[in-house]
Amino acid sequence: MSNPTPILQVKKLSVAFGNSEVVSDVSFTLTPGECLALVGESGSGKSVTARSLIGLAGPGSTVHAESLEIGGRDVRGLSQRAWRTIRGAQVGFILQDALSSLDPLRLVGKEIDDALRLHSTGSGSQRAARVVQLLESVGLDDPVTRAGQRSGELSGGMRQRALIASAIALDPMLIIADEPTTALDATIAAAVLDLLGTLRNSGSAMLLISHDLAAVASVADSIAVMQDGRIVEYGSRDQILYDPQHPYTRALLAAVPAGKPRFTKLSPTVPANSSPVLRAPEATPDLTSVEHSPVLVARGLSKSFAVDGADSFPAVSHVDFELHPGQTLGVVGESGSGKTTTARMALGLLAPDSGTVTLFGEPWSSIPEAQRRARRSSLGAIYQDPLASFDPRLSTGALLADALSQGSTRNPRNYRDKIAELLDMVGLDPVLASRNPTTLSGGQRQRLAIARALAPNPRVLICDEPVSALDVSVQAQVLDLLDELQQRLGLSYLLISHDLSVIRHMSDQVVVMRAGAVMESGATELVFSNPQHEYTRSLLAAAPTMVPGRSA
Repeated sequence: MSNPTPILQVKKLSVAFGNSEVVSDVSFTLTPGECLALVGESGSGKSVTARSLIGLAGPGSTVHAESLEIGGRDVRGLSQRAWRTIRGAQVGFILQDALSSLDPLRLVGKEIDDALRLHSTGSGSQRAARVVQLLESVGLDDPVTRAGQRSGELSGGMRQRALIASAIALDPMLIIADEPTTALDATIAAAVLDLLGTLRNSGSAMLLISHDLAAVASVADSIAVMQDGRIVEYGSRDQILYDPQHPYTRALLAAVPAGKPRFTKLSPTVPANSSPVLRAPEATPDLTSVEHSPVLVARGLSKSFAVDGADSFPAVSHVDFELHPGQTLGVVGESGSGKTTTARMALGLLAPDSGTVTLFGEPWSSIPEAQRRARRSSLGAIYQDPLASFDPRLSTGALLADALSQGSTRNPRNYRDKIAELLDMVGLDPVLASRNPTTLSGGQRQRLAIARALAPNPRVLICDEPVSALDVSVQAQVLDLLDELQQRLGLSYLLISHDLSVIRHMSDQVVVMRAGAVMESGATELVFSNPQHEYTRSLLAAAPTMVPGRSA
């Protein structure tokens, strides 16, 4: 048989902004029914490559290519008017953040109808019927109702499915999916990947952009690995995943926590702009009085919230857990399972409707905040989005000074040596003390968040999705850092995540939550290797794996 005609052909594509070239000599082809995964860290050039393929590289960009063809048509130098006849009709584009990609003021059905109205001649009733059909095809329940809702009324997984429905409305020959599952829970992400696999099997060519190698393993036929704007390795899925040749590809695979035992290093290299050695104070907290007692205990925690003035919604119901000295208790579950509400009650930021939290054997949730204040320094928190929790007016040094003083002063000069020690402890150069956190990378900001949490010398840290927004290699560095700090300082972690591989790698004990209740708990390896509850088994089945020869 002759080789099929490529749907997408790219040869020596380069993209520059001013004098800075961000994509260099990128070449690949896509044929009908083929999925190519473009993987790499943030800043590697993946998204710029994808956008340049459909004339959306951005203002100030310069795009050059020896060949750039879609469906056999040379698309170099097309006008924006000409591009509008291609986007949607021949190329469907799926973005990562469905909430910002969908107009919050418009009905979901109207968003999808736009593509049909602009590219077809069907009547309004015919288009409305097609919208319902599309929503049903992407697995949305009650598609008629969903078409009449706005994006803010849908869950994250529903929004992403609606965005996919919009992208495939005109049966495009090529689908470009830019990080379509990054913000989704394991079960929802698995469903979206299955849907993308179905679209590929129906004959559409697909360019799947991701930093998650385990996720692309279930869909991709071939993988191109990008670093610093260049493709450094290109081959079949199995060759890239199980016989990688380039050091960067091997480093990406080594950084995946799945299958890595507790305290195994995930990051082989010291990150840029960090100290060569992570140093911590010689003295560790005095744990002798509570050596065999749990440091944080929840008994019967329950919390409900009123929804639109109607009956209250039970966010957490009768949750029990114990966190022991120097250990990590992982809390895993989908969005809406009650993980964060549980964390806020553990921190004393939210009063339970019933049940209690004790800290170091003494009442915590049941006492007034004035009494908790004197003990707050023993309990710290690290959040998913550190930038949102930083005061934007403060420098890095001022943020740490504020934490060191517990709010009494924000003058970093009074704490210069201690600030330098904290930054050095988390692998950041002390010269960053003068910088505003907005100028730091995502990994640097998360390290700063850890330094701030450590400033009051806590013994327990509540970590709420601390690495979910990070690339796999930066995630590996942060997880290694948390492991090292735990071993050096004797810290106890309550680690919340929807990422099963992170929980398994980091936790000694695990609690599995669903709809506000604990489904299963116990030693991490026992729960993962022999789950007793059907929900736990379904979570583990949905988690992406890298199995040789697996196809979607």
